[in-house]
Amino acid sequence: MTKNLQLTEQDIGLAHPINQQGKSKEIQSHIENEQHSLAARLAASEHAAATELVDRNYQQIYLFMRRLGHSRQVSEDLTQETFLKAWHHIGQLRDDTALSSWLYRIGSNVSKLYWRKHKSRETTCKEILDQPDGSTAHYKVEYYEQLNRLKIAVERLPFKLRQTIVLHYMQHLSIAKAAEVTCIRQGTFKSRLNRALKILRKHVSE
Repeated sequence: MTKNLQLTEQDIGLAHPINQQGKSKEIQSHIENEQHSLAARLAASEHAAATELVDRNYQQIYLFMRRLGHSRQVSEDLTQETFLKAWHHIGQLRDDTALSSWLYRIGSNVSKLYWRKHKSRETTCKEILDQPDGSTAHYKVEYYEQLNRLKIAVERLPFKLRQTIVLHYMQHLSIAKAAEVTCIRQGTFKSRLNRALKILRKHVSE
């Protein structure tokens, strides 16, 4: 299960979380039903379902890897590894677990194992930041500089803290979903998130 995908990476920076309450219950219910149906087809070892799983989720898992600080090539490799592990371990997916949350959990473990094996390597997410052209106003130059400092500060966070920032503020998962992905209580996730934000504020203000 491999997939070649050329992505235009425009905004790997921090973004405001999506207001989940803004989605209608009807749409959310439809999405959940589709995921449940896809999970059932995967459990039945349907190859078409495996292809659909990749098509639906490849980009978000790839961006997740990039936002965790991996290079483009490594992110592609780890994304493909994530889907391979998902396919081989689909029997472990519980009926009460959202398919997307399960994928993020697998991706998180894949990323964590990579960093353990490559402790000496620095994160490289900062390479993606496009520099503004000469016609850009001064305030926009300052914005890019601040954004770059913020990204570097995120990359330097310990993995558990970086993971909370990426899941909640970049991947737009709710506190409940992000806590499910990381297999911790919501209170613990909020505590980690607050610690991460405190560190980021300190680095950015320096």
